[in-house]
Amino acid sequence: MKSAVIILPGLNRDRDMIAALTKISGTPPITVWQTETTIPADVDLVVIPGGFSYGDYLRCGAIAARMPVMQAVRDAAARGTRVIGVCNGFQILLEAGLLPGALMRNASLKFVCREVKLEVVNTETAFTSLYTKGQIIRCPVAHHDGNFFADPDTLARIEGQGQVVFRYAEGTNPNGSLNDIAGLVNERGNVLGLMPHPENLIESAHGGADGRPLFEAALGAVAA
Repeated sequence: MKSAVIILPGLNRDRDMIAALTKISGTPPITVWQTETTIPADVDLVVIPGGFSYGDYLRCGAIAARMPVMQAVRDAAARGTRVIGVCNGFQILLEAGLLPGALMRNASLKFVCREVKLEVVNTETAFTSLYTKGQIIRCPVAHHDGNFFADPDTLARIEGQGQVVFRYAEGTNPNGSLNDIAGLVNERGNVLGLMPHPENLIESAHGGADGRPLFEAALGAVAA
């Protein structure tokens, strides 16, 4: 499958994501700059990596969500292309209206950088099908604004529709997110946002490969 990584000023996890996608798929992703207005139709997976787009001014992801490339991401999602936003990428997807809810300042008001545990809540998605329901995996986090919030009606809807796919587990919630929500998909199931960084745990050199199945599922291919 062909993949693409969105490049925006201030993102600093793009090289990590490019390396992960290349290793897992066997093919380097194309890169799409912020001013681009289209994403090739033959791209199967679009990823917005983490970092601090535009210095996180205004709100995290608020400026990035208004760049021309994000309309191209919306168009790709509308035609069924799989989209993943990690950390700042998750914040951008929320600001762009591609996912419900909001990400606020961590409850501790401090930047957190450590490993957490995640429970795989829903395995019936294009991103989680290679995990088992209830599986506990390890994953690193590094963020200041990862506290997921939604109004009661929205929260009930996304829970009821199975849109929550990852929860912080075993008391490792690093930010105060409601219902321990760490990652969720849109109603169609082809857009995923998550705060943890699965691209940083895909091989033994990282100390484990718990993040690898997410990309293997999304790419639909496994490289040697």
